[in-house]
Amino acid sequence: MDAATKLWVVIALVGATNYLARLSFIALLARRSLPPLAARALRYVAVAMLTALVVPAVLATPAGPALWPNPKLVAALVAGAVAFVTRSTGGTLVAGMATLWAAQAALP
Repeated sequence: MDAATKLWVVIALVGATNYLARLSFIALLARRSLPPLAARALRYVAVAMLTALVVPAVLATPAGPALWPNPKLVAALVAGAVAFVTRSTGGTLVAGMATLWAAQAALP
């Protein structure tokens, strides 16, 4: 088997395995109710995943993690405050990006 065929077989197998793993949870749990503790824990999965993605992106700098002067951190704090006060996704994005651009221009 040549390299290209092997690659496509591996891609197909990984895709099928991924699909079946996801389908198994849907098929097994579709008609059942979760225990209250599991349901309560699952409410926090999205927040935990978003935090795990955002925090390293905000704190990472070429020289390593930095708190100040870090334009991304300043923008994230402003965006968080705007989101908390207004509950507006568009307003949060505009405030965060405007702050990021202004902080990048002003901070070293």
